[in-house]
Amino acid sequence: MKMLAGLSSTITSLTRVVISLLGLGIVVSLLGGNVPFVSGIADNIVGLVQALGDAGIVGLVAAIIILGFYK
Repeated sequence: MKMLAGLSSTITSLTRVVISLLGLGIVVSLLGGNVPFVSGIADNIVGLVQALGDAGIVGLVAAIIILGFYK
């Protein structure tokens, strides 16, 4: 049981780090323009939002599920 709890906390910590890096990448991309390794983040997010918007109700359900993972 301790091993499962440790694995869960490790995954939670890694997820927090990735979300923080994603936020940092968005800010750097918007402020810095063409920065290596982060220049495509804003474009990818815009593409994701457009794809969810084109999907209609299925996109709305997918967005709700994705937001549920982050809470």
